[in-house]
Amino acid sequence: MSLSPDGSPNGHLRVAAIGDLHVGENHKHPYRDLFARISQEADVLALCGDLTNFGKTPEAEILAEDLQSCSIPVVGVLGNHDFECGQPQEIARILHQAGMKVLDGEAFEIGGVGFAGCKGFVGGFGRYMLSAFGEPEIKSFVQAAVDENLKLETSLRMLRTDRIVVVTHYSPVLETVEGEPPEIFAFLGSARMGETIDRFEGVKCAVHGHAHRGAYEGRTARGVPVYNVAKPVLNRDVGVEYALLEV
Repeated sequence: MSLSPDGSPNGHLRVAAIGDLHVGENHKHPYRDLFARISQEADVLALCGDLTNFGKTPEAEILAEDLQSCSIPVVGVLGNHDFECGQPQEIARILHQAGMKVLDGEAFEIGGVGFAGCKGFVGGFGRYMLSAFGEPEIKSFVQAAVDENLKLETSLRMLRTDRIVVVTHYSPVLETVEGEPPEIFAFLGSARMGETIDRFEGVKCAVHGHAHRGAYEGRTARGVPVYNVAKPVLNRDVGVEYALLEV
């Protein structure tokens, strides 16, 4: 799985992926032209969370207006920024009305490819993954990670396609958060999601955002490609405005 600057061969679905748009309420059509251009080069657009800056209704409405220039299907997840004002359901509703298929434990099939996903959550990786031990606050924290992972598992179980793309905001693997301060690795993703991805045949790749200073590419333990498509990573390390993947 790699970047495809020139389109895709017959039988492949071209998936444009980007995260961390951080639309502010003073922005004026920040992504209208980009979405129109993506529509000419891809078959599906995947948005990987932090679509708004503070989860405000006007921010979501600005993005929703720009999504009208996108003539291809759009799938996506919310990110932590989209929860900041405490109204993620309203943000999701506005974007859904604009045509975005919101993944929060749901699944969609587009062009023979299944899309599964959820926001995801924190928790860490490998031997440093936080466990439900000790104070009730820690147990509640870990349970939130488990609950998000169950959403991912549920969405994957819904699909019967032989090609699947997983969309999250938080990272399912350690490799794509490397470059961030090690002290915050545990707050950038959870290995639970990577383990779930590896339990399902047919997952061809996973895309996420959130780790602005992370690395572009990694893999799960079983070798599924994982791409960090946070906008700052794409701009800095790949030199593109969005990732274009063939599935």
